[in-house]
Amino acid sequence: MTAPLCVSFLWHMHQPFYKDPVAGEYILPWTYLHAIKDYYDMPAIVEASPEARVTFNLVPSLIEQLLDYAAGTAVDPFLVRGKMAPADLGEDDRLFILENFFSANRQRMIEPNPRYLELFSLAGQGMPGTSRRALRRLGDQEILDLQVWFYLAWTGEAARRHFPVFGELIRKGRGFTAADKELLFETQRELIGRIVPLYRRLQEEGRIEISVTPYFHPILPLLCDTEIAKVALPRAHLPRRPYCHPGDARVQVKKALSYFEELFGARPRGMWPAEGAVSDEALAIMAQEGLCWTASDEGVLAHTLPAGLGREREAIYHPYAFSQEGRDLGMFFRDHLLSDLIGFTYSQWDSERAVQDFVSRLQGVRQRSHGSRVVPIIMDGENAWEYFPVNGYPFLTRLYRAIEKTPGLETATFCEVLERVPERRALGHVHPGSWINANFAIWVGHREKNLGWEDLEKARRRAVQESRAVAGLLEGREVDDPAARLACTSLQAAQGSDWFWWYGDDHYSAHALGFDLLFRSHLMNVYRLLGLTVPDELLKPIKRQHAPGFVREPSSSITPAITGAVTDYFEWLGAGLYDLTKLSSAMHAGEGTLQSLYYGFDRDHLYFRVDGVHSLEKVLGAADHLVIHLSVRGRWRVELDPGRGEGELQIEEGAGWQPSGTGARWQVGKIAEAALPLAPLGLLPGDGFLVSLFLERDGAESGRWPVDGELLLVCPGEGMEPE
Repeated sequence: MTAPLCVSFLWHMHQPFYKDPVAGEYILPWTYLHAIKDYYDMPAIVEASPEARVTFNLVPSLIEQLLDYAAGTAVDPFLVRGKMAPADLGEDDRLFILENFFSANRQRMIEPNPRYLELFSLAGQGMPGTSRRALRRLGDQEILDLQVWFYLAWTGEAARRHFPVFGELIRKGRGFTAADKELLFETQRELIGRIVPLYRRLQEEGRIEISVTPYFHPILPLLCDTEIAKVALPRAHLPRRPYCHPGDARVQVKKALSYFEELFGARPRGMWPAEGAVSDEALAIMAQEGLCWTASDEGVLAHTLPAGLGREREAIYHPYAFSQEGRDLGMFFRDHLLSDLIGFTYSQWDSERAVQDFVSRLQGVRQRSHGSRVVPIIMDGENAWEYFPVNGYPFLTRLYRAIEKTPGLETATFCEVLERVPERRALGHVHPGSWINANFAIWVGHREKNLGWEDLEKARRRAVQESRAVAGLLEGREVDDPAARLACTSLQAAQGSDWFWWYGDDHYSAHALGFDLLFRSHLMNVYRLLGLTVPDELLKPIKRQHAPGFVREPSSSITPAITGAVTDYFEWLGAGLYDLTKLSSAMHAGEGTLQSLYYGFDRDHLYFRVDGVHSLEKVLGAADHLVIHLSVRGRWRVELDPGRGEGELQIEEGAGWQPSGTGARWQVGKIAEAALPLAPLGLLPGDGFLVSLFLERDGAESGRWPVDGELLLVCPGEGMEPE
């Protein structure tokens, strides 16, 4: 009988170290919010699915923060303001709440909750500059309801099922009391306190395997030597002084293993290196520290094997062994397509249809790839679910059940795969790269990223010169010097990958300056703890703040011909422009369909032009639609049907979209062009309005720009051209 195909899920749980270890305060709230939404829900779903065997990867610096919140010792400015009585809030505190307590997915977390949506409207629907004006519209009861709804909306579905308090508050909906809010936070703290024990118990029962990442989530190959980036990108501009400290990489690994063993009572056997980033030197460190397995992305394997992945990508469905100096380290390579379908596509599908599609693809792997034994599904275990209905609960429960009921498929942890499949394909060398494009460009090479590495190198060099204790700690020795230990902790926290992720133009976050401040704060702590003067450059932001994907504002009025083709170069020369490739998911959903969004005006019309990565007439099918959404004195949309050249603007009324009686023109050819009349929209010179773009395929959303949120555009006045 043919052995079953093992489906090995690895859910990676990670947040950067938001806590300033010296000040003892958290800068951003995401560890707490994902704790109540995902870190409890994910193992709870496995517990409720007896057939499931999965791997959870926990980053030690995340666990440290979870335990801090569970103990009630975390000082979090979001929590502090959330717990304050509205009457005690000053104007700045209220403004903070209005500007931050709608930080939630609008479609899945705000709109399903009528009172939260009502408060969102009262507060200006997230339009910049509206919060201060909204202060007059929100009294103490509205603020109290908002405090409750922000944290209630972030509460996961399994948590709601296991803690009745959350359901009772949701049913109440509005008019919350101080006692309601106190009960909410008490219950959430109880929930967070159960997270680590739940993981430990499930591992002891053999239901899950827990793997680990180096302590502060650094890119190990770059700690070993930033110059390794040139293997994949020979022409990359790298830091002027390389960061070359393999000992730092080893200490991050050793510290993670020791912390894990202390917390869970057993040494971990597997390690997901941060961002799947590997190199021969990094793998050798993991092998020498006694780990049994690690993993990376199929792109790394494709660049490693002389013949690539093979016609059916068959090469990725086998365990490998990286061998060096007599030590073997098991290796797995994630199926990029299947992992990203969960991460970026299935959230907009009906759960049953998504599960059927996924299982069908697994059956296809088993049929096509003879001798294949494992399909590694490795992905972020927290960020995807806010885009799914009900936080992904229906999808995951059905998925686990469907796999086990399908002949020839079964879930298995990575250690179980190694036990069942003794044969390994040997690797003596691995291409240095990460899960993103099999290189390290996300973390080094841009001016901002390089400045970060140079500041890190400078701080490390000064610390070692000035303190033997720090030098000893960085070599892995025990040192009884509290200030040196704190300085070393700050330095290691600054080695984390997340700071470099947000530097440069790759990704956008409204909190990018907060990440920048955290990185510089960690380095400033190093100097201050050792009695050294903080360099002036650390007092200024590294991050240049600008809108995601923004290229230029409109510079003149335009009146293009709506033909679906570029008939005249000068037609769109005065238009505003966004780079849509910069507005895709921060987790890199893959190469996008759309490339650019142009927008412009004349006295009567608002114009849009959408360019694809390839000609749209070749990319879009007859049933595909590009849909433009506008928020301006109401919500509007227009579907650009490739088969028609005109139609009606739709307006949102009640629970659905209705014809507005206002006509619009468009044409979809090599490009898409559309003309929308200004008058019915009520747009006046100087008005701001919000725009988002959707691609609908087979009746389901398959792309969204920006991935979360909307673009703020401004209708210019008559003085646009002189400006």
